Amino acid sequence: MPETPDPSTSPTATPPPADEPVPVARHTDLGQAKLLPDVDHDGGWLLTLDDTPQSYVDLGDPTHLEFEYTQRLGHLVDALAGPGRPLAALHLGGGALTLPRYLAATRPGSRQRVVEVDGPLLDLVERHLPWHGPGVDITAEVGDARAALAARARAEPGALDLVVADVFHGSRTPGHLTSVEFLRLAAAALRPGGCYAANLADGPPLAFARAQAATLLAVFPQACLIAEPPVLRGRRYGNILLVGSTGPLPVEDLARRLAADIFPARLTEGADLAAFAARTAPVTDATATDSPPPPDGAFSVG
Repeated sequence: MPETPDPSTSPTATPPPADEPVPVARHTDLGQAKLLPDVDHDGGWLLTLDDTPQSYVDLGDPTHLEFEYTQRLGHLVDALAGPGRPLAALHLGGGALTLPRYLAATRPGSRQRVVEVDGPLLDLVERHLPWHGPGVDITAEVGDARAALAARARAEPGALDLVVADVFHGSRTPGHLTSVEFLRLAAAALRPGGCYAANLADGPPLAFARAQAATLLAVFPQACLIAEPPVLRGRRYGNILLVGSTGPLPVEDLARRLAADIFPARLTEGADLAAFAARTAPVTDATATDSPPPPDGAFSVG
């Protein structure tokens, strides 16, 4: 479906200067997507879906990570391997490809594949916020995240350094991406010592997060959870990162990076993570459900 101008760019509004970026809107498979230029930061763009923020991209500086959860993913990538070392990565959930752009900029030569279920959304992003460039090895495809992961695990087992699951249909993570069976596919696709990271969201009483922590611990011998303290204490809804590996995780380095952020996050591992997930059964395909919806206004923009 062709793009439609945002209401602020209608003929009745005062037209912006010819060189000023303007919002773009399009109906996609999952809803109404908008690309909104950041009026306070040249080159900055916000992607929303049904007015829920999905991604922020800085075309002038792909190392600029605006959202706190993407900053934490960036810290994870920086802590995983030496500076500049290329990584082989699979990104499940595309959005505006914020993290793939970051890897391409900080680790030239990284081989990356992005899987996005919403084809019109991916087309919108590629058309208006292109990621191609010299030395950028990012392949993007339309498809279901789990099906793509299963195909990769069969075709190239043990080939990936990193699998990132950041999949939201609207504001909820689909249930088929939350089970032990799904995480086993991720483990099969990773090289020994490779890393799996999932961006989820939950709020009090954190039942979904606890079940996801139990699921992670059932598959990966090394694991940690990253969240802001108020979220971890069950005081408000927010993003939670779950990280798993078959090898040692750089928890000390990662914890230092997280603590230095403007909005510090806490890293929970070992006995503390086991206690967080205690008395909670791992999720299976038979019991999986979508993540809980956020409270009204949790992530929406006007």
